[in-house]
Amino acid sequence: MAFTIYDASIPVFIRMLGNLAAILQKGAASAESRGIDPLVLTSARLAPDMFPLTRQVQIACDAAKGCAARLAAVEAPSHPDVETSFPDLQARIDTTIAFLNTITPTQLEGAETRSIAMKMQGADFTFTGQVFLLNLAMPNFYFHISTAYDILRHNGVAIGKRDLLGGV
Repeated sequence: MAFTIYDASIPVFIRMLGNLAAILQKGAASAESRGIDPLVLTSARLAPDMFPLTRQVQIACDAAKGCAARLAAVEAPSHPDVETSFPDLQARIDTTIAFLNTITPTQLEGAETRSIAMKMQGADFTFTGQVFLLNLAMPNFYFHISTAYDILRHNGVAIGKRDLLGGV
């Protein structure tokens, strides 16, 4: 069986979102054990001009579901970006994973050459599915997952590279 665009995307998104959920659980537990208001962590950011933890998680979820939807030529579910707490963020991840689990390998057959048109920062772009996945969607997804990890680590949550990568 040949390696497919499905193999390179959906299972990877699901696995990494699961790792993100585990990291967030450690963040919530850390806040509780240290007597820190959890909102301090969920609203933390690395730099004044960067998004806070909540937005990093929202964007990671949006990157995964948006990529999957575009590759499968289906509508992505809409989320209103109202999460503020660790339980809210966990629910966002859960609904994203639930959507990803609806995408089948058959839906992604031929997706590597499918035309993906989108607007970003006021400009129109068109990619093949493969270029979109490998050069935009995956790097963006990993950036926001890593930034969420970095925010929690920077704020004293006892997590390490193994938490980010999960079981290999």
